[in-house]
Amino acid sequence: MSHDTPAITGVLKRALLWDAIITGGIAVVAVVLGAIFSGGIGVVSALIGAVIALVFLGITAASIIFANRYAGGELFAGIFFAIVLGGWLLKFLVFILLAVVLKGQPWIDPLVLFLSLIAAVIGSLVVDVAVVIRSRIPIGASGS
Repeated sequence: MSHDTPAITGVLKRALLWDAIITGGIAVVAVVLGAIFSGGIGVVSALIGAVIALVFLGITAASIIFANRYAGGELFAGIFFAIVLGGWLLKFLVFILLAVVLKGQPWIDPLVLFLSLIAAVIGSLVVDVAVVIRSRIPIGASGS
């Protein structure tokens, strides 16, 4: 394993931090709105939606950060893509499992969950774009 980590690792760590912050803010707003429109069920649904978004968005960035630990090695490309693809497959399987488990549950308001999830995903995407745009990484740069 190489100690020469790609510069993008710092950008991804920053994006993960800001994703958590924005998702937390969206969760607070979603909980308040969920409570107003759907009571306790809305609160639970809003929290589940925000947590799902945070975990799913975090898996990709975390898998890239983890895979970058192998930068500079002979098998870096293969290891990198295997780890990232594994993260995507994990997300797919967990999504299917959650869809089956949460479908039709009496303690879930599907609309509140959906809107909370969508708001958190959009918020996270906006944050990710802002973090990447503000990053100054020279082409071919390595190191943190």
